[in-house]
This record gives sequence, structure tokens and C-alpha cells, in this order.
Amino acid sequence: MKLLRYGEVGSERPGLLDADGTIRDLSAHVADIGGTALHPASLGMLAKLDAKSLPAVSGSPRIGACVAGTGKFICIGLNYSDHAAETGATVPPEPIIFMKASSAIVGPDDDVLIPRGSVKTDWEVELGVVIGKTAKYVSEAEALDYVAGYCVSHDVSERAFQAERQGQWTKGKSCDTFGPIGPWLVTKDEVADPQNIKMWLTVNGKTMQNGSTKTMVYGVAYLVSYLSQFMSLHPGDIISTGTPPGVGLGMKPPVFLKAGDVVELGIEGLGQQKQTFRADA
Repeated sequence: MKLLRYGEVGSERPGLLDADGTIRDLSAHVADIGGTALHPASLGMLAKLDAKSLPAVSGSPRIGACVAGTGKFICIGLNYSDHAAETGATVPPEPIIFMKASSAIVGPDDDVLIPRGSVKTDWEVELGVVIGKTAKYVSEAEALDYVAGYCVSHDVSERAFQAERQGQWTKGKSCDTFGPIGPWLVTKDEVADPQNIKMWLTVNGKTMQNGSTKTMVYGVAYLVSYLSQFMSLHPGDIISTGTPPGVGLGMKPPVFLKAGDVVELGIEGLGQQKQTFRADA
């Protein structure tokens, strides 16, 4: 299934994208796409619905973030061997973990705000993993049982805030609008192998990233298991699993985003996003 949330900011409704690309309303069956609605039993119930019998949504509504009520937005740094190489970093012996504030989450086509004082706003297409049931101390072998599905995640970053302002990376990752997710939450049954998915990103029509999850250092199952040793993962939590090469920071000379730039990105089978960057007021 491809689950989604549509409508204006703060008034999103749960929906499903049918095989013909029509949005169908799920309000009669779940309150939102988040929390208990992501549990395997709930997803199983939704999968049994006849999509054609659900109310069709007219027009072209705004698509919101594909998950509601995310408690933790966990990111993994330097998790692609080729991305680590382009930044001059070594592959870490254990996953690098940092947090992106949940207040950064926006819809896949919403504008992204370049924060005041920013000089190094950068792009990163990433595979997002959405947790479906509480995971604590789970093994790698059972880890995918706790995954509801996958989505496109754009880990927008301000590199000066991240690396030149002291402390941890979080301040360069958590600015308002720096976390577009969606358009869909694609349930895991539609993803044959999360470690073999193509991903791409363009800036103003020019391809910047063209990679694959094949070069991920620590795979999805490992990450879910690893993170669950340190903290409980709850339904609706998102793990953004790292980015392939082609970020602005890694270019010679580096290239960063400015107001008016348009970024498009996508992951095979998971949909695509398009954002216009503009200066924050």
C-alpha cells in the first residue's frame, strides 16, 4: 500500500493511493497515518479494504508529511561508503547517530526555508524507515518485523551550523522545514529489498545525486536493531538512513542552495519530492 496524508497544514486527512493513482480517503477507517494505525494488525486491516470502494478525493490537494505524530526523527551520518569518501571522512566503526527535530517535518512539496544567517544550506536524499510497532532490544534477524514501511526523506542540512558552530550536528539539521518526508509511506511488502533501491536528486534540473542503497554501510535491519539497544523505537518514529554521494559540501568547490533554487528528488518505488527554497522571513 501507498499511504498518505492530504490537506492543508494542520488539517491533513489519512488517505491511500490506489493502483490508478487516485487518492482515496481513509478517514472512516483510521484517524491518521501514525501511531497505532501503523501496527501490523492495523495495516493488515487496511490492506483488506477494496480501494475502489473508498471515497475518491477530488482535485489536487496538498500532500502532507506521510507520517503523523513522529516522536523521534533519527538520522544516520556517513552511512554510504562513497559519500564518506567524497567528504574526506572515514567509514565509522559504528553508526553515527544524530537527531533531527520533529518540528522540521513538512510535506514533500512544501517550500523549504533557508534560515537566517545561513551560508551553506545543502541537500541529501535519503531512505526513510518508518517504525510500526515498539522495538526494544530486537535482533537484526527480527528487526524488519518492526518496520511499517519506507518513504523518501530529504535531510536538508546547514553545514556551517552543523560543523562550524560547535557542539553536535543537530543544530544544522533541525531548522524549520528541513525534514520533508513522503509523498507516500510505502508498506514494506512492496519493497523487495531495501538494500537495492535507486535514488536521485537534482538542483535546478541538474543531477547532483544518483546512487543506490547498495552502498549503504549499515543496512536497515542492522540500524533498527542497533538503535533499539539504546532507545525504544515507537510507531511513527522515522530513521533517515544516510545519503549517497553528490552533496554540495563534497563538490570542488562546494555548492550550496540559495533562494529560488528548486530541488527534486526521488527513490525508486517510493515516489518523489519537489521543493522551492526561499529565505526565511
